[in-house]
Amino acid sequence: MVALSSGPKRIVELDALRGLAVIGIVWMNVYVFALPLAAYYNPIVWGGEKAIDQLVWAISFVFIEDKFRTLFAMMFGAGCLILLERDGHANWRPHFARMAILFAFGIVHSVLLASNDVLRVYALAGLVLPFFATLSHRALYALAIGFLAVHVGGGIVAFGSVVVDFYAGRLESDASLFAQRAFGDNEPALRVALEWGRESFSERIVRRAGDIPAQIWTIAGSLPINLAGMTLGMALWKDRMLAREWRMFRMQRLAALCALVSIPALLALAWWVSDEGFPGALVGPVALILSAPFDTLLALGYAALAMAFFSASGSITQLLASVGRLSLTNYVMSSVVLAAIFASWGFGLFGNVSRSQAFVISFVPIAAMLVWSPLWDVRFGRGPLERLWRRAAKALT
Repeated sequence: MVALSSGPKRIVELDALRGLAVIGIVWMNVYVFALPLAAYYNPIVWGGEKAIDQLVWAISFVFIEDKFRTLFAMMFGAGCLILLERDGHANWRPHFARMAILFAFGIVHSVLLASNDVLRVYALAGLVLPFFATLSHRALYALAIGFLAVHVGGGIVAFGSVVVDFYAGRLESDASLFAQRAFGDNEPALRVALEWGRESFSERIVRRAGDIPAQIWTIAGSLPINLAGMTLGMALWKDRMLAREWRMFRMQRLAALCALVSIPALLALAWWVSDEGFPGALVGPVALILSAPFDTLLALGYAALAMAFFSASGSITQLLASVGRLSLTNYVMSSVVLAAIFASWGFGLFGNVSRSQAFVISFVPIAAMLVWSPLWDVRFGRGPLERLWRRAAKALT
């Protein structure tokens, strides 16, 4: 998200990795715009009746869901560290100004377009990153593991009783009913989600603006997992992997180890949830908590593999780098395109497509990014929202 300043020292491969992360996020964000909320995690809630839809869910769960969000968080952490090093470790004011403006962007984005906006949590998590900027890469790796452990441990405390109640047959407990409403095929919850997805633009603004305090509490719960990704990105920058100073074999070996550990575990979790019939009591804990360590590992593997094979002079790397240099603009513009397709004030396709159809439609904003980003980058450099972010933050300092 945080891009390097333009200039001769810019690392093209790092920009390309950021661009890859932005593209990958669209492959999951499309479900937030296309389907009722619980269907983001659970294919049988809506649009998942056919085998192809459940196959798309399985592929997304294993290879996409939370991997590219983690990769995006890693890029954000690395970008913040680069700017902190540029500004001087003792000068935190520019960083805090950037986080304040980013939070404002996130609030506007979440109210107008994307209910799952990440800018707000990035801005809040980013407030503590300067405290870690002088740590060694080993300390940052340990910190990332610690944040991940907090997320998993807190999740087990919060969701452990839900899984126990499910296998004990206590399906009417408060915890089980909550899980079914949030992650299962609960009929009343589904009706509410369908109403929200079909509301007018003005109705959405009123509802989402009124929910801002509740949104902050939800965001707070995701701080540890996002901080895990951010501190991992900071560690990889200090360890010089993201600076592309590792030998290719070392990066390939890391990617292979991450894949060998994470993919079998994620396949097993996908099979477990599917074999049990996608109950909300399992879908929620698996998607949010139990998969988190393996999501993080696979995201790390993606980063290592990309940095191993990206070439600064390669056409694909250059194209992805253009997308990455406009990461904030592309992230928001993908929401504009998806809202135009699915919202009631656009083509109104919300709830009228299957999971597999929604996945195919996700390539529309991706194609738009790939077309417009290099054209803008060559002519203007920074994206429009990047320029606004820079100027607004500068005005605060």
